[in-house]
Amino acid sequence: MKPHPDCQTLQRIAWELRLDALRMVFTAKSGHLGGSFSAAELITALYFYKARLDPRNPSWEDRDRIFVSKGHCAPIYYAALSRRGFFPEEELATFRQLGSRLQGHPDRLKLPGVEMSSGPLGLGASAAVGCALGLRLRISQAHVYCLLGDGETQEGIVWEAAMCAAKYRLGNLTFILDSNRYQLSGAVERVMPMEPLEQKWQSFGFKVLRIDGHDIEQIVEALDRDIPDQPGLILALTLKGRGVSFMESSSAWHGRVPSTEEMIQAEEEISRNIEAGKEVAVSGRKS
Repeated sequence: MKPHPDCQTLQRIAWELRLDALRMVFTAKSGHLGGSFSAAELITALYFYKARLDPRNPSWEDRDRIFVSKGHCAPIYYAALSRRGFFPEEELATFRQLGSRLQGHPDRLKLPGVEMSSGPLGLGASAAVGCALGLRLRISQAHVYCLLGDGETQEGIVWEAAMCAAKYRLGNLTFILDSNRYQLSGAVERVMPMEPLEQKWQSFGFKVLRIDGHDIEQIVEALDRDIPDQPGLILALTLKGRGVSFMESSSAWHGRVPSTEEMIQAEEEISRNIEAGKEVAVSGRKS
């Protein structure tokens, strides 16, 4: 059994990953911040608490598998991989540069720790189901996690994968839905309504846990829930652009790059949260 996590430390890591992602996108003048920021705590809990991984041996057969289907959140994904030790943190500065391994969408043939090359939205769901089936045939104890976006669930391939996962009762599979309510073209509810998400996933045969996707303790508790004979879905309610006041809950920040003035303000807001987390750790007060 895993030891009880230090949630304050995990929260501070999430803010640090946001700062890494912000600097990467600003330097490259390209990239996606809104969906990266909404997924920060989810990615942090997976990579720094829950998943069994070995950065020194990325192909370890018994590792847990993490599929990032919403691959445009590459900035926060790369930040986590580097801080977890899969590649040097200095390489983050090469994001989206010619010849860099850190492309706009992750490439599993170029970067250690990446389980799937992404691009077409929804593809990660089917890849995760196939992986979970394969691991079960091998009688492996590894678990498969797949991070999805809510706009991404408009893709039919996601629901085909869900039906397959339920049919084979894949208890070694957990989908994590980053429900930030906005996509490139606007609010999900306006583009193509997906609610009621909880009831839909339940009707497809999933055990659904609805949580605050920015509350580390709730995320950890959901990840630790053992559902041996049924696939799980963690419905994480999040804010697009979480952590920067002028980015929150706005489709405009799906793929926009901050100006110099906006960069200064965003860096200041995120840095304040990092420093607040350090103060909590020193004083022992609960955040």
